[in-house]
Amino acid sequence: MAITTVGLDLAKDVFQVHGVCEDGGVAFNRSIRRNQLLGFFEKLSPCLVGVEACGSAHHWARKLRELGHEVRLMPAYYVKPYVKRGKTDAVDAEAICEAVTRPTMRFVEIKSPEQQAVLGLHRVRELIVKQRTQVINMIRGILREFGCVFPKGPEAAMRYAKAHLEGDHPEETPAFASSLITTLCDQLLALQERLKMYAKLIERHSFVDKAAWRLRSIPGVGPVTASAIAATVGDGKQFKSGRDFAAWLGLTPLNRSSGGKERLGRISKKGDAYIRRLLVIGMTSKLIRARSNPEAVDPWTRSILERKPARLATVAMANKTARIIWAVLTRGADYRPTAV
Repeated sequence: MAITTVGLDLAKDVFQVHGVCEDGGVAFNRSIRRNQLLGFFEKLSPCLVGVEACGSAHHWARKLRELGHEVRLMPAYYVKPYVKRGKTDAVDAEAICEAVTRPTMRFVEIKSPEQQAVLGLHRVRELIVKQRTQVINMIRGILREFGCVFPKGPEAAMRYAKAHLEGDHPEETPAFASSLITTLCDQLLALQERLKMYAKLIERHSFVDKAAWRLRSIPGVGPVTASAIAATVGDGKQFKSGRDFAAWLGLTPLNRSSGGKERLGRISKKGDAYIRRLLVIGMTSKLIRARSNPEAVDPWTRSILERKPARLATVAMANKTARIIWAVLTRGADYRPTAV
């Protein structure tokens, strides 16, 4: 009997496959080495393959699609309820095989190699930002032991690092400690140069990519945010509405309604935390501009700023901006303030 559905549990070297036939019977549940996986699926007739959206999932999804299979990626969080007692590779593959056939299951859009390359650039940039913060904190910690401080912020740290390398050393700092700080200052300035280089690459992508270029016209959406959204979401048609996109970003309130009483809580913070944070930061910048130039603010933004605290207002603005982003992506049209 022909195989209709296969659940594939990914790993580094040894994968698990669980296949069922048309009548629902188990055809196989076995482990396969990495170099044998494609050969195994080449022998199968085209069928539905379910995979958890994890590391290397998009790569294998593209490879299996080339072999003629229908591949669907699912968030691991949604597959977990189908796991029976115990936790093994065989049980996970069976749960994936069961979950992919559910009509209410939510799937992840398979990304192209170009999208993953751009997202890799964003991840590297985030790593450099974290390393820069670590180095700044280390310099601050060492200097504080000798009663030396400098203002907050990366710009002040850069000014101190340049001054220190030019020979401006505090008198209270011993020579050995000064040599340590010199090494850290060299590292800090090198990280800053790398960060500038990655920022230029991201900005270039936001110019070249048509979707990212259209997103940049939305107030509060800069090159980094536009590039990240275009590389992650694509055309956005996997979401039925702008609210679904905002909910995927975790910008909609938690619904804990029961007994006919509607209770809405804080935002869910589910989904892509990186894009959500970029949107909130962009709206914070928009809020600062609105306070300095209130005449140039649209009525809705002015109203939310008058009624709500600053942080709550920025989240609400990010929620609305997410819906505008979805409309711009799905319609393939430029942002029009008058339509909003």
